[in-house]
Amino acid sequence: MQAMTVGERKSVEALRVVERLRASGYEAYLAGGCVRDLLLGREPADYDVATSATPDVVLDMFERTFAVGAKFGVVLVAARDAEFVTEVATFRNDGAYSDGRRPDAVRYSKSAEEDVQRRDFTINGLLLDPMRGGAPGEIAADRELVRGAVLDYVDGLRDLEAGVVRAIGRAELRFEEDHLRMLRAVRFAARFGFRLDPATKIAIRSLAAKMNAVSRERVRDELTKMLTEGRARWAFELLDETGLLQEVLPEIARMKGVEQPPQFHPEGDVWVHTLMLLEQLDADCSATLAWGALLHDVGKPPTFRRAPDRIRFDGHVEMGVTMAAEICRRLRFSNDETQLILALIENHMRFMDTGRMKESTLKRFLRLPQFEEHLALHKMDCMAGSGFLEHWEFMREMLRTLPEETVRPKPLITGKELIAAGYRPGPRFKEMLREVEDAQLEGKIGSEGEALRLVRERFG
Repeated sequence: MQAMTVGERKSVEALRVVERLRASGYEAYLAGGCVRDLLLGREPADYDVATSATPDVVLDMFERTFAVGAKFGVVLVAARDAEFVTEVATFRNDGAYSDGRRPDAVRYSKSAEEDVQRRDFTINGLLLDPMRGGAPGEIAADRELVRGAVLDYVDGLRDLEAGVVRAIGRAELRFEEDHLRMLRAVRFAARFGFRLDPATKIAIRSLAAKMNAVSRERVRDELTKMLTEGRARWAFELLDETGLLQEVLPEIARMKGVEQPPQFHPEGDVWVHTLMLLEQLDADCSATLAWGALLHDVGKPPTFRRAPDRIRFDGHVEMGVTMAAEICRRLRFSNDETQLILALIENHMRFMDTGRMKESTLKRFLRLPQFEEHLALHKMDCMAGSGFLEHWEFMREMLRTLPEETVRPKPLITGKELIAAGYRPGPRFKEMLREVEDAQLEGKIGSEGEALRLVRERFG
């Protein structure tokens, strides 16, 4: 018998929760994104349950539970093996959202219809009765059965079929409750290739400045999802159309209208060029590559000048690194993520010099952490401009053919050998060892004796 996938196991566990609640006399449905995804023929990442049972009832009913969100009517029910959890939320009616993120208080409800009115978008406001129309296991496997088992109080099915992201009720109210919903509207539209409902789009434009009150970590996470879900260009075009781009990434908004030399960039301005890179990002690409693609030319707008010979961006790489460092700091990226994003920006122009590099310099270039991401960024950069791939092909071949031991050879000597040879430790040790490694990488020396001889010749 074939083992179940993680997705299938999550489905089974969620259905187990629903069945247990139903057996105890409570209403219970699958809710939100999992219903939307099942209707779209996608495997849900998670399964959520909405129920009339209050949190204290849910906590007592199941063996392993976590009251992480019980204040807001949410309990996590762990699977039997505790590998994952099912989120169980009590029907509720939220009070005011004074912080623009969470309700100040919640009032529990017995009405599923009342509960969905507090949710964000109609396509996320659908409920699924897994006991209707067939055995529970069949529901998740058959889209027609899913559709027949849906409870739709907000015309979510209509919007799902039309490809529309529409706020439930008054859009302004939904976005005042949680400002991040404005970014989520854009992300859902981009992810599914949908359009924004006109009233929803107008509300976002009018409230876009409210994004400045949202925590930078939450903004970063939404933007990262937009960049890595396979439709990054569409997402950023929508961010621009709604006025959100100017609020969350004004440095990117300033790329619009910044001309480039047509002989190198026939595609157009810096904004168009960047969008063409984003269009090439695959779904599930790394976050660092995606942000490197977005920010690689962020230094061009402030360095633009029209020289006698052509448009120039002198120092745009250095400026870009400085600006990207500030963006990463502002959005609370980790040190490791920041380091790689900045390295991608700092090195993205070096490919043009690879044919003239010394062998030691070339090998050190190949040794950059995650060099495959540097290579991928360079290819996207070329494909969004001249289309010239000779440098990319050359470095791809170097990466493929150069043996690891020639790119990262064991050092011939260390500071220990220099001390034994009579040299006193100091700042020159780094210079000596660098000189030796250069010669080793270029195949000029291959032993400890040759290395020490080189040091004596160069440094006395």
